[in-house]
Amino acid sequence: MKAVKQSDKLLDNAKRIHMIGIGGSGMCPLAEVLSTKGYTVSGSDTVETAKTEYLRGLGITVFIGQKPENVEGADLVAYSAAIPETNPERKAAAKKGIPTMERSVLLGALTRQYENCIGVAGTHGKTTVSSIITQILLLNKREPTAVIGGTLPIAGSSAVIGDSDILVCESCEFVNSFLEFSPDISVLLNIDNDHLDFFGNMENLAKSFREFVSLSKVSYVNGDSQTVIDTVSGLDTKIITFGKQKNNDFYADNIKMGKYGYCFDVYKNGEKIGSLSMHIPGEHNIYNGLVSFAVCYDLGVSPEGIAEAVSKFTGAGRRFESYGTFSGIQVIDDYAHHPTEIEATIKAAKSLTDGKVTVVFQPFTYSRVALLKDGMIKALSHADKVFLTPIVASREENIYGVSSSDIANALPDAQVVEDYELLTEKMINSAQSGDILITMGAGDIYKVAERISEKLNENG
Repeated sequence: MKAVKQSDKLLDNAKRIHMIGIGGSGMCPLAEVLSTKGYTVSGSDTVETAKTEYLRGLGITVFIGQKPENVEGADLVAYSAAIPETNPERKAAAKKGIPTMERSVLLGALTRQYENCIGVAGTHGKTTVSSIITQILLLNKREPTAVIGGTLPIAGSSAVIGDSDILVCESCEFVNSFLEFSPDISVLLNIDNDHLDFFGNMENLAKSFREFVSLSKVSYVNGDSQTVIDTVSGLDTKIITFGKQKNNDFYADNIKMGKYGYCFDVYKNGEKIGSLSMHIPGEHNIYNGLVSFAVCYDLGVSPEGIAEAVSKFTGAGRRFESYGTFSGIQVIDDYAHHPTEIEATIKAAKSLTDGKVTVVFQPFTYSRVALLKDGMIKALSHADKVFLTPIVASREENIYGVSSSDIANALPDAQVVEDYELLTEKMINSAQSGDILITMGAGDIYKVAERISEKLNENG
């Protein structure tokens, strides 16, 4: 039995929940799950998007523009981390005495409504692994519910609604959000130097991941990473390791490059128990596929059922998402915004073609560029040609004095282009049959991939 928190009581007693910033990638799937569970959900956002339209299609009232009157009748008001106290709806809720809670606290309360909550954490790969695990469970009729940071193609949504006691929950470490959750099973994929604007240093980041793992009964951790092993050492949580090395509990062996991604055999405690053929490229996806296999195998899914589900997984939204091939030119969009992710994405693309790989990278936040600029330059150097947009400020001011030109000037064939139409033209003009064009970043750079695809399709 999980310990009950005050937020759980607030959620249990609520009938109507109003969500500020409902169109965000974290809020949208949560709104869908809550609506399906019987709550009357409304929400607001500043602009109309595909997500707000989608939520309206589910019968959820969505206001464009945030006004005090939008919270009328709500029993609970939830808000994303980006919403300040000065927001008119938060102020109105406080004035009316309506309980409020941040999105991660609300999701944490939801995790305690499930007996098998799977929390997937790590600097890289959370969305992909959450999506693969969900797809395996879904196609093997385990009826999971899921809250994911990207769209799962077979569901057409970043939320999946099921009738079982299983919840798959992507668990983000930023501002310690995941410490609000109550996972029964945790996954720790890796630990890398991201969000240090909040954590300050790697030691604090590792402590946060350690605390997250300690919340679970069993944890699947990357046994090939000494940082990960050191982080979870000495915990009461049952630790199950995965990786390529044969001293792991689950390990991949006989690894070969297939047509769409790597193929390998899966071993548990030295005994072969199955095989996987990944349909997403990149060496990093060996780890993502392996741990997804391990979690689902231990939940009782057959190796054959796992393999079939994985063979049908071609990626989550904005994770090496292919927009198609036009006149021999493939267009891909990816969420990569950290050097490790950037390099992995470019190398994955290189494994698919003998042609050129051209990248447009949209740096996200000044603090990240200031900290990781050299790593970004090194990672982007693997591309044949690079375009950059100006840095997306998000929540920050440029107190660091950095710009995208700092990256472009250090690369042999790179330039900064601000206008998306001009960027689209330059990307298209740089490509010929056999090449791959990648849009990359955590902002709205995917719009360029959409536009490139439209224009290439028009041109035949």
